[in-house]
Amino acid sequence: MSGAATAATPERGPGGVEVCAVVLAAGEGRRLRPLTEHLPKALCPVGNVPLLDRALARVSTLGFATPATVAVNACYLGDQVVQHVAGRARLSVEPGSPLGTSGGVANLRDWIDGRGVLVGNADAYLAAPGTPPGPDIAALLDGWDGTTVRLLGQPVHGPARPGDFGRHRFAGFSLLPWARVRDLPTEPAELVRTVWRPAEAAGALEVVGFSGRYLDTGTPADYLAANLHAACGGSLVDPTAEVTGAHRMAVIGAGAVVRGTLDRCVIWPGGRVRPDEHLTDAIRVGDALTVSARPSSAPVR
Repeated sequence: MSGAATAATPERGPGGVEVCAVVLAAGEGRRLRPLTEHLPKALCPVGNVPLLDRALARVSTLGFATPATVAVNACYLGDQVVQHVAGRARLSVEPGSPLGTSGGVANLRDWIDGRGVLVGNADAYLAAPGTPPGPDIAALLDGWDGTTVRLLGQPVHGPARPGDFGRHRFAGFSLLPWARVRDLPTEPAELVRTVWRPAEAAGALEVVGFSGRYLDTGTPADYLAANLHAACGGSLVDPTAEVTGAHRMAVIGAGAVVRGTLDRCVIWPGGRVRPDEHLTDAIRVGDALTVSARPSSAPVR
């Protein structure tokens, strides 16, 4: 299929290859602790919208909008993910520790059942100027013949790193043929080792360029950067928040009460900032937890 993806039906390639989608939401988000002691990483809000909801909205626009066409895996704080999904997607709850990106897909093998699979990381923040979520990654699906592995890749402008693919860096989404999914072991492993690099070695990997902004939100600094990008350079304040303090470049969640001063901050829903507080480059949870989002700095309580 060529042209922009539609919301009516899941994508099919020119050979009639059916595709489903999997949003990976099982990870612990260790680098985001202590934020992820309260919420799984996939439910951490960016621009006052949980990351998982952003991912589901993106694939929904491409036609993956029901439990028959989109699945979500869960493990760490999995009950919160299950409750949040609430019937919008097929759920795959992994017992014990998370199975990783490869094991998580393998655990859904019976559900995928012969289809190609669009795999997205729930923690991927993507934004392409002038293109809404969904159409911004539709090129991954356009013209696919169901045999190659495709990665969404952000062009590398600086020095290459070991994890790069040529002059591109993975940007949160990949497209896998059934032939590469069928025999994946249901054990902890990552797609980069079980699928992407083997496909690259076999000449069966395509990188589809993504020219927009991509952040994996894996550290407090990147998480803050994603929030500030979502706020478009200003402040984003939920209508139910009570804000009397000055703020510059801040994202303030539902029910938050801000009496102090904010500069480059995220205040989670229900957060509290006292009149005598001046927060800079920080994330506030409740009224007692402040996580520094300055690069290379440790979270503080």
